[in-house]
Amino acid sequence: MLDHTHDAATLSWVGSANDPATDFPLQNLPFCSFRSQGTLEPWRIGVGIGDQILDLTGWGLTDMNALMARSSVERRALRHRLFDTLKAGSPQVDLVPQSGAEYTLPCRIGDYTDFYTGIHHARAVGKLFRPDNPLLPNYQWLPIGYHGRSSSIVVSGTPLRRPKGQVKPPDADQPVFKPSARLDCELELGLFVGPGNALGEPFSIDEADEHAFGLTLLNDWSARDIQPWEYQPLGPFLAKNFGTTISPWIVTMEALAPFRIPFTRPMEDPQPLPHLDSPAHRANASFDIGLEVWLKTPAMPEPVRLSRSNLRHAYWSLAQMLTHHASNGCNLQPGDLLGTGTISGPQPDEAGSLLELTAGGKQPITLPNGETRIFLLDGDQLGLRASAEKPGYRRIGFGACDGVILPAR
Repeated sequence: MLDHTHDAATLSWVGSANDPATDFPLQNLPFCSFRSQGTLEPWRIGVGIGDQILDLTGWGLTDMNALMARSSVERRALRHRLFDTLKAGSPQVDLVPQSGAEYTLPCRIGDYTDFYTGIHHARAVGKLFRPDNPLLPNYQWLPIGYHGRSSSIVVSGTPLRRPKGQVKPPDADQPVFKPSARLDCELELGLFVGPGNALGEPFSIDEADEHAFGLTLLNDWSARDIQPWEYQPLGPFLAKNFGTTISPWIVTMEALAPFRIPFTRPMEDPQPLPHLDSPAHRANASFDIGLEVWLKTPAMPEPVRLSRSNLRHAYWSLAQMLTHHASNGCNLQPGDLLGTGTISGPQPDEAGSLLELTAGGKQPITLPNGETRIFLLDGDQLGLRASAEKPGYRRIGFGACDGVILPAR
């Protein structure tokens, strides 16, 4: 899976792409949909390079979903062409400054499924809701997921309004309808589906990579006081579907090839069933991708990092998510989005949600300026960041995934 496009020594004629701190070196080349700020221009497919964007309109690429439907061989060929166009020594072409662009969702998202692959998050939240039975029996046998709402997925920078919903206090006889007072974030990555599969035609675990296009940062905003009243017996609903924020950038699976690591499962745990397991899958199906949660309140001049985690802590792999989703014949389509679920690590400071960081709201977080938070207040800005780093390779970043909370209507 590694080739010359991963060579850390190759520089770009775009100076900002050679900055060690950039999210978008020549070795990344993430996709987005953009146009010039303050205009009604058509949205265009772009590729991030340093602090610039390469407009692909002149390349005959006008439909992101059609690009995502291409085979892995075709996608690698396009990556090679982009790399050769932007590497040092190649003739320079016109670029668009990212500072002058605005973004929309990178593609048409037909369906959205959110999984629950972070076992440390699952255990921590399970203890809050079910102290005697935190991890349900099926968790270690299949990737748990629920069907989300694609219409409420928004791009980074879009304000999010505090939701209202039914809340039932523990000592009340009946629920009340009110604005959520326990608004939370969830630190996730989103997997965009590439080529789909026909209805009734599942694929094997070793074929899953062909159906994976790339990753984006994803924040599955959650109303924790609405969630426990409504989620039984059918799972999340209004506590989740009022908004999901993603980064405007899709980092391709080809760019992330150097950061694959073996998929391992504790020997004392149930091992995956045969359709979710193979020697090839165990060899390299996980990824070493660092994840971070940042918070900026209206009174703070700069954001502060609340926690950091890593995709390596996921109990189920991206390939297992894809394979399981299609195992009953469900037809995935180009542009479908699969969320990983909250990826928390084993340590308290690796939690991917405020629910965990505050022990269910019992232990407020003290910020550097003396403010405290249990859950998000109006005016708070919550941001996610991610990057993949490995000696001998360029650092790959994912851009920003930010949202600010507005008061309920």
